[in-house]
Amino acid sequence: MNTAAATQAGDLPASEDYNNCRALGQILDRIGDKWTIMVVGVLSRGPLRFNQMMREIGGVSHRMLTLTLRSLERDGLVSRTAYATIPPKVEYALTDAGRSLIEPLRVLSDWAIDNRPVIEKARADFDNR
Repeated sequence: MNTAAATQAGDLPASEDYNNCRALGQILDRIGDKWTIMVVGVLSRGPLRFNQMMREIGGVSHRMLTLTLRSLERDGLVSRTAYATIPPKVEYALTDAGRSLIEPLRVLSDWAIDNRPVIEKARADFDNR
């Protein structure tokens, strides 16, 4: 939408619109990340310990899972609970905000599965040109 039309329509000023787009981009980068999707998927079944997640996700490095969990915790999508036991026990769980991602990710997953053949055909056609 152009700036003049936005101002006339009473919408956000261009600078506010730009800031909202940047913020949206950062959030979509987080929730659209491969490892975020995998973590939300495994935690959708309930709290897990770190090594359980590594086994269930498969293919994720220790470092990448650590970074992903820290980012999700920072964004308020995952909670980390440390228990004062010996050895120490730490569990990760989805917060309410994290749980609210389950259904949209399920819908997106269904869409990707349904449209995979069309996308693969379009890619092959494009590459053969």
